[in-house]
Amino acid sequence: MLKLAGVFLVVMIIAGILGFVVDVAGFAARLAFFVCLIGLAVTLAARALRKS
Repeated sequence: MLKLAGVFLVVMIIAGILGFVVDVAGFAARLAFFVCLIGLAVTLAARALRKS
């Protein structure tokens, strides 16, 4: 019974770490999306100003 509790403890720790990694990866992806979106807007604005 103690071995089973140890296995569940290890599984719980691994699941917690993986959940944290997924949350951080989601935040990084969202941040990268907004950075690329701002870069696209700046590039389009620069092209529009250069043509006129």
